[in-house]
Amino acid sequence: MDLSQIKMVVTDMDGTLLNSNHEVSPRFFEIFEELKKKDIIFVAASGRQYNSMVDKLEAIKNDIIVIAENGALIKKQEDVLLTTPITQQEVGRILDVVKPLKDVHPVLCGQYNAYANDSSDAFLTMLREYYSEFDIVKDQMSVETEVLKIAIYHFEDSEKFIYPSVQHLEDNLKVKVSGANWVDVSHKNAHKGYALQKVMDQYKIAANEVMVFGDYNNDLEMMELSNYSFAMANAHPNVKKVAKYETVSNNDFGVERVLEKLL
Repeated sequence: MDLSQIKMVVTDMDGTLLNSNHEVSPRFFEIFEELKKKDIIFVAASGRQYNSMVDKLEAIKNDIIVIAENGALIKKQEDVLLTTPITQQEVGRILDVVKPLKDVHPVLCGQYNAYANDSSDAFLTMLREYYSEFDIVKDQMSVETEVLKIAIYHFEDSEKFIYPSVQHLEDNLKVKVSGANWVDVSHKNAHKGYALQKVMDQYKIAANEVMVFGDYNNDLEMMELSNYSFAMANAHPNVKKVAKYETVSNNDFGVERVLEKLL
């Protein structure tokens, strides 16, 4: 494995760069400074809200590219490089499908804020981990903000209790099981692969010059863009099938260990 050509490192957040306590390790920030010295571009790519991502990466936020909301938003510092919203009509269609489902919690994701309709303590505790900025609203259809994604949460199992009911929306939307508890519905082009390809094109980065890390189905498209794609040991089986390589789990510093080899 020849890593000498690598010019860009791209990593998912939850289950990949973040440990099970949703923390970035101090070691990663040390490694980042070494990457920076070598002019290697770092891209964080997540289903999370932009504000939540930069909260985790506060110390380096001005030196990185952020792909947020599963690719519906790309930002570098305060510059918005891409937004891929869904229409108000599509928002209504998705909410109509989700409304009858039991114990399912939709969250409308805008560029600067999110909008949920459940104010229970358990849901709010969970929501605060993934969304730094959000409002609780009675009627999500009354939200006039441009919606980049609808994230749908189930406390037990998203693949089992949400995905079968929304799978048919794939006729003209992107539907992704993005975590053990989340399914994301967005524009057909709002995925990490589309967003990463835009970034790679802008910086003239080829497949043999980018290294990608991921763990769940919303990482699949971006994994396919790299000759050096790494699935975490804790990754979904679909990700392990697509990835060229595998590293140890997020709790065992899987990203950091590979980046140390890169350096």
